Amino acid sequence: MDMRLAGASVLITGASKGIGRAAAEAFAVEGCNLHLAARDGAALTELAVAIRTAYGVNVEVHAMDLSRPESMEALAEAAGDVDVLVNNAGDIPAGPVEALTAEDWKRGFDLKVFGYIALSRAVYLRMKRRGSGVIINDIGNSGENWDYNYVAGSTGNAALMAFTRAVGGQSMDYGVRVVAINPGPIATDRMTKLMKRRAVDLHGDESRWTEFLADYPGGRMGKPEEVADTMVFLASPRAGYISGAIVTVDGGIASYGSIIKPRPQRGDVPGT
Repeated sequence: MDMRLAGASVLITGASKGIGRAAAEAFAVEGCNLHLAARDGAALTELAVAIRTAYGVNVEVHAMDLSRPESMEALAEAAGDVDVLVNNAGDIPAGPVEALTAEDWKRGFDLKVFGYIALSRAVYLRMKRRGSGVIINDIGNSGENWDYNYVAGSTGNAALMAFTRAVGGQSMDYGVRVVAINPGPIATDRMTKLMKRRAVDLHGDESRWTEFLADYPGGRMGKPEEVADTMVFLASPRAGYISGAIVTVDGGIASYGSIIKPRPQRGDVPGT
């Protein structure tokens, strides 16, 4: 299906790995020109070369610390009038409330919560003046499925969900759509780190994190490409009447009401 995005300019933060990297490749397949931002300049440069070679699109690299408001303002200025912004950079620490320091909360919120808001604000003002654009916030399903062992993430994600709905509820009056995606457990380095922390909290042994995989829907984590493909659709004119909405990509976890869905017992399965 043609997503009608060829030639669009897309800015993606946290683009050096995981979902951000998958998003860069997915938009490049559609013929989009890219601005890729992250702290790891070497990884960004390697990705940019690979994408230019494979897809023949323009790729600009912005290596910077995205946890500072001035960095977000500088990034918005450097990228210029982009058609699509994908806010993806974030690393809110896992752990229960008694395990997190004030600095843990501040560090996680500076990069993700305040970072998303600062960059969205700068880019939104440009889009509003122009009368077109799409902002996609990659948030996380813990914002709707509150988790004591990821309390900082649940709190920060819930705030970004409210921000998305508040801005997206009005933005279409100015030709701009603001939407979000709430991924569940996705097979990335960051998720591995979070699950290792969960294994420490529950079992006192980080090596037991792989035991959680059997309890996920379908017996697996989601794939970064599944989230990236959803982003491409939401950015496209085919989703032109979607704003202020949040799409959950988690195999049903949030609807079930638990971050880990227990395996059914033999007696719970029809016919057994």
